[in-house]
Formats: sequence, structure tokens, C-alpha cells
Amino acid sequence: MEGGERGCDFPRVSPLQVASAPVFLSAMKFVALLSGGKDSCYNIAHCHKYGHELLCAATLSPPHGKDEIDSFMYQTVGQDAIEIVAQALGIPLVRRIIEGQAVEQGSEYGTRAGTSQVTAEEQGVLGDETEDMFELLTQVKRQFPDVQAVSVGAILSSYQRVRVEHVCRRLGLTPLSYLWQRDQVELLQEMVDSGVNAILIKVAGIGLTPQHLGKSLAEMQPTLLKLHRLYGAHPCGEGGEYETLTLDCPSFRQQIELLETETVIHSDASFASVAYLRVKDARLIPKEVEHIEIPTPPMLSPEARMIARTPLSPRHRLTISPKSRQISVSPIPPKPVAPRTYAAPTTVCKKGHWLNIGNVQHRPPTEENHQQVTIEMEARSCFEAVDAHLHDHGFALADIAQINLFISSMDIFASVNAIYSTYFGTSPPTRACVAVDLPSPTRVRLDVLACNKPNRTALHVQGLSYWAPANIGPYSQAVLNDDLVFVSGQIALNPPTMTLINESLAVEAALSFQHLDRVVEAFQSTTGSWSGRALCAVCWTAGPEDLRDAGVLWRANLDHKGIGSPPVIFAAVKELPRGAAFEAQLTLHTNRAVLRAQDDRDDDNDDPEEPKWVVSVGSHRVGMLDVTWSNLEASDGVRSTAVFVRGAEGQVKTCFPREVLDIVRNSLSVRLFYTNEDDALQCVEAIGSSCKPGTTLIPCSGIATARGEEMDLALLCLM
Repeated sequence: MEGGERGCDFPRVSPLQVASAPVFLSAMKFVALLSGGKDSCYNIAHCHKYGHELLCAATLSPPHGKDEIDSFMYQTVGQDAIEIVAQALGIPLVRRIIEGQAVEQGSEYGTRAGTSQVTAEEQGVLGDETEDMFELLTQVKRQFPDVQAVSVGAILSSYQRVRVEHVCRRLGLTPLSYLWQRDQVELLQEMVDSGVNAILIKVAGIGLTPQHLGKSLAEMQPTLLKLHRLYGAHPCGEGGEYETLTLDCPSFRQQIELLETETVIHSDASFASVAYLRVKDARLIPKEVEHIEIPTPPMLSPEARMIARTPLSPRHRLTISPKSRQISVSPIPPKPVAPRTYAAPTTVCKKGHWLNIGNVQHRPPTEENHQQVTIEMEARSCFEAVDAHLHDHGFALADIAQINLFISSMDIFASVNAIYSTYFGTSPPTRACVAVDLPSPTRVRLDVLACNKPNRTALHVQGLSYWAPANIGPYSQAVLNDDLVFVSGQIALNPPTMTLINESLAVEAALSFQHLDRVVEAFQSTTGSWSGRALCAVCWTAGPEDLRDAGVLWRANLDHKGIGSPPVIFAAVKELPRGAAFEAQLTLHTNRAVLRAQDDRDDDNDDPEEPKWVVSVGSHRVGMLDVTWSNLEASDGVRSTAVFVRGAEGQVKTCFPREVLDIVRNSLSVRLFYTNEDDALQCVEAIGSSCKPGTTLIPCSGIATARGEEMDLALLCLM
């Protein structure tokens, strides 16, 4: 996919005259999930800002005769006025009655199985109120077959977001969630400044009374901010403190005037009464169509802007030795002869609840004409092998926490991804995907890490927003299991448009780091209290000439945070997604307090304690060959190690000191980055067959440390 030129006006601006529509990857026709409240209406204005075209609205209503029902998902108060809100927008309304209940109330919804195992209908939960939305949007697609996206006004509710996105994924629709994770104080001010005239129609929070019903956001703003300061109340009502009915907003063609209302007291309490406003009569009145500039948050935070301004030295082009060019193999040689790397076996290592499957690739049982093996066949063969290895060790596809996907060219990504996506449903694994010079005829290679502990959680945000890039594809932003957090590779995509920002390497790196930070922060807020400590990282560049500057930017990012660097590898590869110059991938430890081992525990002190961390570095020199390593180890046994080799010249097999070999051999997972195939194979031999970790070979055009020192070989070891 390609983005347009930045700064141009989009050719199809909203018919509602919302000003300054920027370029989007492609404009979409959308349906608005409409509650009548401020959030669902204001999100429509942001959809128009990005050139999307509103076709209709859709809503779910309580059964006839009920003003409101207790729903985990839907705002049902104000439904007596929903028709007139749709009329004010000038669009048709599709309605459906809520029939289900909140059957599945967990943080995930639906099955983790992919479409290769279950149908779209089977991915839901029978009798759950979420399935009412599935039926509603199915009806919308029948009536409006051009609809491509869904406007969603969710700000903070992961419960609602997860279910809306689940339905959208099953129906092939893109969620548009521009309010997601916005600062509520800022957002409330923006709504008031943008002319959103929404009144309170329900109060249910401390400090709010029936007397506040019917008051506008502008009138209530001082009170809402005061309650936020005093009691931590949500300024935008995300804690259920209040609900609203929109009488006017930038996307309305006409305004709503309430003619008759009735106050209904649901429960009277001195500190938090519950009451709502029943709309008995209303009418539309004309309004002037205004050119309104919808404010948007800056793409880069102040911290990211500082990193983007990091002084960089004149571009250094790392010298690539002749032997490093040996990894470039013609994809279709006249007489294919499989190099030794092609025969390198898949390695499987199990440690406790963890399993690593390394170097997974298509391995034909007999000689075959490789030209007859399609990319889809090759990708499917890889996943069938993964599934078999998982099953052999008591694991399942749903246990996978992270997949590193290596392909021979980004040109085949869509074909590989189409197969990949059929194996995963709800909360898929995290992923990093890069193109490398795989030895012909191999085009797909996988590195898989799985944990079969039952407490796995994931962050999979699929809606376009200002927060961080949507993962519309089959991978989560983050997965947590057994106190390890895996974050997918991040490139410099502008979240609301999903277009690459390629102004400079500094901007790309700063935006990638910001995405990592925001993913971790959001995940922390939804998975309990944990501080997190970076365990290891990989920074990918699209060429060796950027490795030194990438290291400078990495150090600037850490300096700004005031933290030391975990073991990190800088690797230059053939190509990154979307033509990016930089991609960052991170693994963390939650740093949560755990009980000490029984034999270390005092009888009178069994309080949990945070893991203690030990950082160690070492070096070993033999002639012109240097081996250096950095090791980070926690008292709970988790460890990550980066090992670098320079000046290998065919001596790799005997270069590793015993200390390093012991670390490597006792690891669960090893990613072996190399610039020369012979060095890589010698390294595999040095590791040996006993206690062999899951090892994946990654051909690179350049390797460096965070200090920009060029290396011939590197290993990133985990646990």
C-alpha cells in the first residue's frame, strides 16, 4: 500500500463542509454506530476530516416499552431521540433490538482459533449482546453493500472496543476510533471549542444530581473538571458518571431543539443519584453550514519531538566486507542448488511452560520442483509444521506469544499474510516481519515462541486513531504471559492515516519509539499494575548505512527516559514493511513482585518482592577476533543476552569462551544474525546438539551494537 503526498487536500472532502481534509491512504464509506451521545457524534466529525464518507447510522435499542436496560456494551438511555439525531445528520438509520446478554464478560471476546478452524459465525459467543451488533452490521452491509468502515466513539472502554473490533474483523470492516485513548480533559475542551452542543441526559456519578440534567457540556465543564480533580471522576464520563444527547455538532446538517422532556429518578442518593431525562418531543431547526476546523493532537509528543531533533553525525556508510555480500543469492538460479542453510534443521526447545520453535521453513519430504511450490503452499507448510511441533509438546496455536516472520521480499507479503491470518482469531500473537536474503528457494522462515500458561492476555487494537498504529492484520500490539511482555515491531506509521512518515531517519525512529511507549502504557493500564523493565530489543534498518545513526537515536531515547539499555541488536536487512527505514521491536519483563522460592522464605516474611536484576558485560579476544556480550538477568531466572563477534574470518567455531557457550546453550531462544553464511553455520556447530536452544538464522547486510560498532555476527538469547 502506498500513501499520497503529505500536505495535499483530499479530493473528496465531507459534504458537511468540515475543513482541511488531509490525505488518507484511501477514503472509505462508513456507517456510524450511533448512541446519540457526544462521543459517537464527535467521532463522525473526525471521520469526515480524513475524507471518509458517511452512508448511514446504526443503533441497538432496548426492547419496546423500556427506556433503558443494564447493558455492558450500549448506551440505551436517549434512544427515544435517536431517530431525530440521525435526521439531523441527514442519513438513514438502521435499528435493531438488543436481545442478548453480557455472556462473555472477560477481557477477550470470541475464540482464538482462526478461519482455518472455525467459521466467522462460530467465532462469536452464542447469546451474547455483542452478537446483536454482528447482526446489526450484517444488516447494514446488506442494505449498504459499499460500506467499508465503522465509526466508533469509544475513548477508554477496552471492553467495548474489543467487541466492536471483533465484529468488524468478522465482517471485513475497518473501525474508525479517533477518540481512543485521548486525554479526556483535552478532549472535553476540544468538543466544547468545536461547537458540540450535547446535554446531560443521565447522571450516575458522585457530585452529579438531577439538577444537572439538560445542562450542556459547556455549562457543565467547570463542574466536571472539579469532580475530576477532587474524586478522579472521568471528565468525559468514561466511568459511567454521565451520558449525553447531542443537539448539534460539526457533522449535523440541522440542529435539534427539545420541546418537552421528563426527569425520571432511578435511585435517589445523597452523594450519587441516578436519574435520566426522557425526551417526549423534539424538532429540527435549520443551521448554517460552517467551515469548522476539527482540532487534532500533534503526531509527535513533546518527548518524541526532542528525540527527532537529536543531532546526528554526517551519514556513515558502514563498509561491507566482500564476504558479507555472499548472503545475496539469486532468487531463481538457473540450476537451483540448495545451500547448506536451506538444510539447517528446525530446532525446538522446551523450558517449563515455554516452547521455542526456530528456523521453521518449508521442508519437502522428497525432491520437488520448487517452481511449482506457490508462496501460499510454502506459508501453509510452515504453519502446518509449527502446529505439529506445538501439538507434540502439549501446546496449541492459541499459546503462541510471538512470531518473527522472515520473507524473501516484501512483494510476497500479501500472499503470505493471507495464509497467516487464517490461523489466528482473537488476541493473535505479536509479530515482527522483515524481508531478508533467504537462500533460494526458501521464501518464508518463522521463529515462534509460545507459553501454555493460562493467564495469557493481549492488546489488539484494530481501529484507526491518533494513539498508535492499528493492527488490522492478524497480530496483536502486545502479548503478556508469565510476566513476559512481547511488543510487535513498530514502524513510523501516522496512526490516523496509516501512512508512512519518512521525513528522516530521526523522525521515523522517534515515532517508532513513541508507538512502543504508548502500546506499553495502554497495556499496563489494562493488565494490572506493573512497572515493566526492558528485557531485550531489536532495531532493524533498511540498510547498513543507517545503523550508526539508529544507535544514536536509541541512546537518545533511553537517555530521555533515564534508563539503561537492555541487550539490543541493530540489524540491517533487505527491506522493512511499507518501505520504512527503521523498525523497533521490544520484549519486557513486568517487574511484578513475586513470592520468593520456598527454601529462601523466612517463616515470618512471605511478602512478595520485585525481581532483583543483575547486569553483566564481558569480552574475549583471540588474535584479531573479538567476542563481546551483555547479559541481563532477573532473580526469577529470566535472562536475555546479546553476543557480538567481530573479525570472525572463519574462526567462529572456536571463538566463544565457556561462559558465553553456557549462556547460549541454556537459552530457550536464540536469534542468530549474520553477514556471512559460513560464520553462521560454524556458530550453529559451536552451540552443539546437546541442550540446543531454538535457533533461527537471520541473514543481514550489516550488524552493529548500540554504539555503532560494526559486527560480523550477533546472537540474541532469551531465557
